[in-house]
Amino acid sequence: MESNVVPPPQSFRDRVPIADSTGERRWLYPRAQSGRFTRWRTVVAWVLLAALFAGPFIWIDGHPLFLFNVMERKFIFFGATFWPQDFHLVAIGLLTFITFVALFTVVYGRVWCGWACPQTIFMEMVFRKIEHLIEGDYKARQRLDAGPWTPEKVLKKSLKHGVFFLISFIISNTFLAYIIGRDEWVKLITDNPTEHLAGLSAMLIFTAVFYLVFAKLREIVCSTICPYGRLQGVLLDKSSLVVAYDYIRGEPRGKKERAASPAQPESWNAVTEALKLKAGAAPTAPAMAPRAKGDCVDCKLCVQVCPMGIDIRNGTQLECINCTLCIDACDQIMDKIERPRGLIRIDSLNGIEKGKPTRFSGRMAAYTGVLLALIGVLVYLMVSRTALEVTVLRAPGQLYQREAGNLVSNLYLVELVNKSYDARTVQFRITNPDAKLRFVQPITKAPANELAKGTFFILLPESSIQMASTPLQIEVLSDGEVVDKVKTTFLGPMK
Repeated sequence: MESNVVPPPQSFRDRVPIADSTGERRWLYPRAQSGRFTRWRTVVAWVLLAALFAGPFIWIDGHPLFLFNVMERKFIFFGATFWPQDFHLVAIGLLTFITFVALFTVVYGRVWCGWACPQTIFMEMVFRKIEHLIEGDYKARQRLDAGPWTPEKVLKKSLKHGVFFLISFIISNTFLAYIIGRDEWVKLITDNPTEHLAGLSAMLIFTAVFYLVFAKLREIVCSTICPYGRLQGVLLDKSSLVVAYDYIRGEPRGKKERAASPAQPESWNAVTEALKLKAGAAPTAPAMAPRAKGDCVDCKLCVQVCPMGIDIRNGTQLECINCTLCIDACDQIMDKIERPRGLIRIDSLNGIEKGKPTRFSGRMAAYTGVLLALIGVLVYLMVSRTALEVTVLRAPGQLYQREAGNLVSNLYLVELVNKSYDARTVQFRITNPDAKLRFVQPITKAPANELAKGTFFILLPESSIQMASTPLQIEVLSDGEVVDKVKTTFLGPMK
């Protein structure tokens, strides 16, 4: 069976799409496109943008919905407070998220990059649209960049980069509000700037980083800097759903031609062939029927709209972010030439080559099993998490001290984290009947959502010490109920 695959040009993949033959940066000018997928992406993008900018300012019962206070090591997710003592929950949550993204990549390809990644959303739905509004469509932008520095060009470039910097400043402020909280952020922007030079400097640094990303780096972030883009080549297989070109249907590509003139009658051909044979001429070799062209008219619209500068007809590539712009562009052409949509569509390689629908494979089942197990562990740990968590550590650099009455003492440091939004009274009780607690810096109340520190001695009669390290257990009570149990050791003299 003759294959419809047309080999790519010799220069295919000998350089990245954003570089020319000399290795210099090739600036991309994606063409604006509309269509059903673009409309859905726009809706999703604006919902995510609204959630991002509103997140730090949504408070429930006087508490933020989200907070990532790295300086104070305090994190709030959906109203629940997490401290460094809950780092294992954060680690498991990150593993769950990574597995979730990997599973989605195995099944749905790089859908995260094209539909939910902040880099893509800001670049394509905010900065690119502003650029189009100020400088014009893709051809106008090309002419503007290639032309001399006229007053019009200076005005447009200054306006565009000024708006870019302003939006970068707004993004920086939003992320800062996530870190320090709404109230501290309001205080920062309303007070005298000279009193918050460190915060202002950090804000300007992040603004410069965001401006550099969206004004200069752009697609380099997705193709070179982002590690997830590199991982997709490992995660994808022939059953993964990706944005794919149906080369079986589309090749050989070419412009559609008018119908040829009717062929000569069969009787006339027979007479002509008989005269040739009578004259001693060699018989005419049978003419090969010209191969029918595929549905691809080689309009290159799919290449013009691609924000990564690739040609999807060359197959799945590292740079493809599954933005589906090429699908909308191709569907538009198919409508014009009255051919079915879907020459470029979301499908698997098996679906293109063999017409097989995507099925739930063993690999997908394995990822799903791991994901469900991680979610189960995370839910269990979240449900079983106590509101009060106590850490008791022996004071560094000290062993034991002898005191009056044949007593031996050890000094301990205690940290108590109240993860709830209500202040609670606390008491400490040691389970060993021979041991006594003597507080130097007592803790009787745990403030809401804060960390309290204290210091105490544990005293044991020397006669009751049977080993160099005696295990002890301390109970923490709140409102007469044991809420936590802490194990520690007591160091004493050897007998």
